[in-house]
Amino acid sequence: MTTFDDREKAFEAKFARDEDMAFRVTARRNRLVGQWAAAQMKLTPEETDAYAKAVVQADFEEAGDEDVIRKLLGDLLAAGVETDEATVRRALEEQSVEARRQLMGEA
Repeated sequence: MTTFDDREKAFEAKFARDEDMAFRVTARRNRLVGQWAAAQMKLTPEETDAYAKAVVQADFEEAGDEDVIRKLLGDLLAAGVETDEATVRRALEEQSVEARRQLMGEA
């Protein structure tokens, strides 16, 4: 095997690790923001757990964060929580930082 082949395999392995970490950060972020939204809606612990899982699932509807934002905003407003899209986006950013911190702490 040549040095080029070794290097190519190393880059592929790094890419796979980076993609896996990005997926894990997004899933953790979605769970955390689901818990945040559940607290805003004053859900029970059981409802909070189910809701956080539903937010994680919502992210698989389309690429990007718009599906999650749409779900959170719609659910919060339907529950009578006064909020807006900017607040939801800010919560998403804050939870993204927290998710990355948590996962880096586990590594």
